[in-house]
Amino acid sequence: MPETKQKLQEKPMETSAVGFGFQGGKKKKSEAVYMVEEQIRTESKDTKLSVSILKAASVDSPSHAELRKKYRIDKYDLHPGYVFPESQQSLIPRNTPEYIDKGFNYVERIVRALYHFKQCALIGPSGTGKTHIVYLVAELCGLPMWEINCGLQTSAYDLFGRYIGLGKENWIDGQIVMWCRNGGILYLDEANMMKQDIATRLNPVLDTRGHIVLTEKDNEIIKRHQYGYLIIAMNPFSSEFVGTKPLNAALRRRMSVWINFDYLSIGDKVAPDEVELIMKRSGVDEKTAEKIVRVGAELRRQYKNGDLPYGPSPGDLINWATLVADGCPPIEAAVETIVGTTSDDVEIQAVVKRIVESIFEK
Repeated sequence: MPETKQKLQEKPMETSAVGFGFQGGKKKKSEAVYMVEEQIRTESKDTKLSVSILKAASVDSPSHAELRKKYRIDKYDLHPGYVFPESQQSLIPRNTPEYIDKGFNYVERIVRALYHFKQCALIGPSGTGKTHIVYLVAELCGLPMWEINCGLQTSAYDLFGRYIGLGKENWIDGQIVMWCRNGGILYLDEANMMKQDIATRLNPVLDTRGHIVLTEKDNEIIKRHQYGYLIIAMNPFSSEFVGTKPLNAALRRRMSVWINFDYLSIGDKVAPDEVELIMKRSGVDEKTAEKIVRVGAELRRQYKNGDLPYGPSPGDLINWATLVADGCPPIEAAVETIVGTTSDDVEIQAVVKRIVESIFEK
């Protein structure tokens, strides 16, 4: 009879799965990953067989089930009864940090939109967590991620496919075609920088037709996977985001749900959650973290009023705080990080420095 036993042991684990990285922040000591060793012994006639299987055991972080319940998405199953093949498993994100929701219910709203309409759009300034939350949704829902940055250098050949070599024997699918065939989340970042020919090619797959016509490959028709979902994200159309333009009207009409993102702290509103985030990621004390967030909130207010060309993201504030935690004076650290990040214009940099000084010299 088979015999099974389990034990916990510490072993480093490497994985090739998609992961969500951090910008800035203090270096953490490498931590051991707890593994579950499952031993199976069986006997058949004169043969004895013993097999050991190691699996990651998440003993510190909340389980996916707990997080799905926390974000109120446990009732939305985006691939009921379907298991993505082994070749797609490495594309499912792993170890994505929790998202500081602050009552906006972004995770729930995105998953609900995908469940009912299969596509949605996220719009908001850089650094408000759009990409972070897409990774989190993909991980919690167990969906492979096909991520594309829609820069001006991205060609239709990269996205839809091309022949390589001589003749027409070797065809390679592009990202969008692979998503159509295999399903998961297609994430188009900076969508309002997308070339017009690419936006037009997407129209048939996003409406009731639900397919792509590969004109490059004998007009092959590829149906959209049953569990293929689309999320586009963009910064608001404005002059400081070079290359952005109003989104193609036909593509815009096909986005069933639009979700606006904003900063946690703006103007006089300083979010305790952002202060805590700065402390945790950089190592500065609470008083310093609060002042850093207060500066960021004022810069964001002026950015939204059109007085500054850029509003700092949480990552920008973490970079600043990291230098402060390393012993650099706050104003000097600001000059090396937040001041230069805002603009190359010396007059604008002087304005930002005065704001920093007004808060730190109180």
